[in-house]
Amino acid sequence: MTLSQFLSKQFIRVIQWNESSDGVLAYRYPMQDMEIENGGQLTVRESELAVFVNEGRIADVFGPGLHTLVTRNLPVLTDMMNWSKDFESPFKSDVYFFSTRLQIDRKWGTATPITIRDAEYGAVSLRAYGNYSYRIVDPRLFFTQVSGTREVYFVSDLEGQLRAMIVERMTGILAASRISFLDMAASLGALAGQIASQMKPAFRELGLDLNQFVVESVSLPDELQKVMDQRIGMGLAGDLGRLAQFETAESMQTAAANPSGAAGMGVGLGAGISMAQSLMEAMKPAAGAAPAAVAAPAAARFCIECGKPLPSGAKFCPDCGKAQ
Repeated sequence: MTLSQFLSKQFIRVIQWNESSDGVLAYRYPMQDMEIENGGQLTVRESELAVFVNEGRIADVFGPGLHTLVTRNLPVLTDMMNWSKDFESPFKSDVYFFSTRLQIDRKWGTATPITIRDAEYGAVSLRAYGNYSYRIVDPRLFFTQVSGTREVYFVSDLEGQLRAMIVERMTGILAASRISFLDMAASLGALAGQIASQMKPAFRELGLDLNQFVVESVSLPDELQKVMDQRIGMGLAGDLGRLAQFETAESMQTAAANPSGAAGMGVGLGAGISMAQSLMEAMKPAAGAAPAAVAAPAAARFCIECGKPLPSGAKFCPDCGKAQ
């Protein structure tokens, strides 16, 4: 090395890193045309780990604290470089810092609905979303499997891979769970626990620890949700006939709230005609049947809503339209 080359070199006495912004997982300390002084200081903060890499191979890993860079504190690098114990010259090495703080509120969700076999409704398509948090716990694995020698590795660079892993595990768990869609809302905690237990080993293989996993919602696509709502409504009504009666009663109540409107007049007229037809049908004797004997007068009935007398056999109140 010539004198000019020696003088042009810069020697590093202090190595440290402060995160400039959120979302950085790994950072390579700038070492262009610089060498580290023997006896220099390395500062690693509580939310960091530092790794020395020599010619692409990981050497020594440093946890939080102030470290003096001598052969005693660099045993692996000393062995790799064949240094003697009294080595005192500046040396060249790449230094990477890794953020070990918790990466919180990372979002996951199904980009498209996933189809599973529902225990009650057959094949259904579901959407799901939630959040999770993780941190780097093994910088060696993270360096070799994920970040490599890039100058900066961001959380966003890893997001797509983690999301795909989560959706894959979730699909398999839902398919094997045999839980009806209507019962899933009460099982979101258990579902999240199953997914997390399967995801932890996959995160470990990348040098990460999955800290928390949450399933916020499992839902149907809009068009399927409408069909489900109709089916639930029919189930509540019992059959189509009762559903029609229920809808008629609801429309009459709406019209009653605005008796002066044209809609209220039309609904009232239609309901009156419908009730009249129902009464006439009820009064018709069956074809070919003998005239019925005169029965004793039936006990008077009164509307359960407005209290006014009801015609015999009436299913709706002619005054307020309440179903009886």
